[in-house]
Amino acid sequence: MMNVMAIEGGIPLRGTVRAQGAKNAALPVMAACLLLRGQALMLDNVPNLYDVSTMVELLSTLGVSVDREQPGGRVRLSVPEEVSWEAPESLVRKMRASSLVLGPLLARCGKAALPLPGGCSIGSRPIDLHLKGLVQMGAKIEIRSGVVYAQAGRLRGRRIYLDFPSVGATENLMMAAALAHGETIIENIAREPEIDNLAAVLAGMGVPIEIEGTGCVRIRGVDEVHSASERVIPDRIEASTYILAGVMTGGQITVADVIPAHIDAILARLEEAGARFAVTRNAVTVFPVERLQSVSLKTMPFPGFPTDLQSPMLAALSLASGVSMVEESVFQARFLCADELNRMGANIVIKGNTAVINGVRQLQGASVKATDLRAGAALILAGLAARGQTQVEEMVHVWRGYEAIDEKLRSLGARVRLAGTPAEGEQGA
Repeated sequence: MMNVMAIEGGIPLRGTVRAQGAKNAALPVMAACLLLRGQALMLDNVPNLYDVSTMVELLSTLGVSVDREQPGGRVRLSVPEEVSWEAPESLVRKMRASSLVLGPLLARCGKAALPLPGGCSIGSRPIDLHLKGLVQMGAKIEIRSGVVYAQAGRLRGRRIYLDFPSVGATENLMMAAALAHGETIIENIAREPEIDNLAAVLAGMGVPIEIEGTGCVRIRGVDEVHSASERVIPDRIEASTYILAGVMTGGQITVADVIPAHIDAILARLEEAGARFAVTRNAVTVFPVERLQSVSLKTMPFPGFPTDLQSPMLAALSLASGVSMVEESVFQARFLCADELNRMGANIVIKGNTAVINGVRQLQGASVKATDLRAGAALILAGLAARGQTQVEEMVHVWRGYEAIDEKLRSLGARVRLAGTPAEGEQGA
């Protein structure tokens, strides 16, 4: 896997592509294996991605034996009677989702040490909600030299209210509650489909768990959990990216193996913008339209418009007729791709947490650089629709979340090739 993608744009894409397993579902359910003792968790449809490989490496370092089957995405996680409770900094720094081992390690071992993940600090994409909830359950937590040290006897079930419906905090506290004494009630939880996937894994392990439609989960802790098997849900972000590829190139693409209810937010916005598509039980087909119309949207926690699709949608709206506005309300610094899109002829102006997009008729190929995972996807989409050749550098970000994106695009008729030096950390990805 190389670090540069060269794209010859202007070709309408056609064909069928299958959605991969969801990265954001696979990572927490893999971390949940740490609740086991001397047993195994079997997962299907695990995507072959950098972040998944990082989680495999992290779990292996903690003592878990990991067997992966490709293709097919089957992963067997065999957990010994004893595991290490100290997560290595070299791996945790690679990926923010490494924080997901904190809850299960603390619940299982009574202690855990976790460097602040992904180089983040308390305050910017923080894990303070994770820590606050664990403290309420009886943990003692200190942060020294950038490392979280947590200790507890057996965690105690509590009623916890999340100040924000954080996905990571919801997942970490759910896993911690699985082995806590008594019942834990977490209110104002994240409602993303990935939460339901984790709940299914915990239930399969023997944990009584109930998610209520009011944004509340009830978990009755057990003394021990047992082996389980589960399938990772389809990746709604990847599926939506290919839908946008069809729309932006004026092509006809069917994205198969999706759960349409998981992508209602983007389908609603595309319908408002004049896109044409057909939805079946497990697939979405987009049809050619001359040009999208401008729309305005605001990123929100599920079931709102996902922040992970904000950058790809920015690329799509750069070609829409009229003026669109996109407000980012979830994460800071999510408009980094705007300058790169403007290098390709887009007209995007950032005002605080809002992007104002004056649609243009045509984008022009250019050499651009991915600053993060979703920005990389947005630039690939722009390159597919642009006139001439585009070079997207720093593809290492894209490999974190898109499995074999070059092969999938070529299967749809795109002219893309990989070049440059191998992306750092590509082994096993």
